[in-house]
Amino acid sequence: MKVVLFCGGLGLRIRDAENIPKPLVQIGYRPVLWHVMKYYAHYGHKDFILCLGYGADAIKKYFLNYSECASNDFILSAGGKRVELFNSDIHDWRITFADTGINANIGQRLKAVEPYLDGEEEFLASYSDGLTDLALPEQVEHFRQEGKVASFLCVRPNLSYHVVSLEQGSSIVSGVHAIDNGSVRINGGYFIFKKAIFDYIGEREELVIEPFQRLMQKGNW
Repeated sequence: MKVVLFCGGLGLRIRDAENIPKPLVQIGYRPVLWHVMKYYAHYGHKDFILCLGYGADAIKKYFLNYSECASNDFILSAGGKRVELFNSDIHDWRITFADTGINANIGQRLKAVEPYLDGEEEFLASYSDGLTDLALPEQVEHFRQEGKVASFLCVRPNLSYHVVSLEQGSSIVSGVHAIDNGSVRINGGYFIFKKAIFDYIGEREELVIEPFQRLMQKGNW
């Protein structure tokens, strides 16, 4: 399946992204975007569509100037003129770079790359700022068994905040509990969609707002 990656946001919640696009924030030798792509490639999904926006030029340059030596063992000889790699990361990846607009929301970015998904009955998608150890084949199998239009990973937040409940119509506290010790789940991304998802997305709509509501109303989520 093709993999759509949303990597055009401003990175307002990551301090290191003040001067570089959020997907290029480093984790070890490579940016977080590379680690997300490596996750999908591990399971055989190596045809990527990058939804670019803020910092699109930096992401393009990163891959155009990609050096396999940063994360692979190699032999250097002939005074630096010859490099022999023991392994290669992206030689079999196919990457589509699509400029989806600096100020576009996720729904708009997804709609913008619809033409690049022609012929795909199903596709994967993710934000480019979070990693997972989710067994992807199991998620795909569950998605197909359920026969829905969309699926996504939801996770228990690993935060130290406390959720406060108030009595209806008043400021009286009726309950306090740790956010990581309750029923609260957050959207972790790592979506699987059928092509029919585009029938649920209206003009300028944010993916996780109106389209998801329509999916839930019809039992397709």
